[in-house]
Amino acid sequence: MDWKETLAHTGSILKPMRAEQADTAKGFGALHNAALAEGAVSTKHKELIALAIGISKQCNDCIGFHVKAAIRAGATRDEIAETVNVVVLMNGGPGYMYGAKAMEAYDQLS
Repeated sequence: MDWKETLAHTGSILKPMRAEQADTAKGFGALHNAALAEGAVSTKHKELIALAIGISKQCNDCIGFHVKAAIRAGATRDEIAETVNVVVLMNGGPGYMYGAKAMEAYDQLS
């Protein structure tokens, strides 16, 4: 999978939806920003949590966007890998398969 191409494609299909459903898009954006803002838990750790959930839910786009954001927040490859380990613990085989996708995304997006 080409993660840069995947994220660019997703961004392109979200653009008209944002225009057509502006209130929902603004609300989701505000929730996203509030939930991931620096606080008692760092933005980096919140992105790792979001990544774990994205892997658990088997959402490729979530994996890509949250790997990219985790990198931007300072996450290392080892931190991504340990996050994947926790997902494997909690999800077994599907966590392992989608965790491998997260590692591939890290390698391509870092």
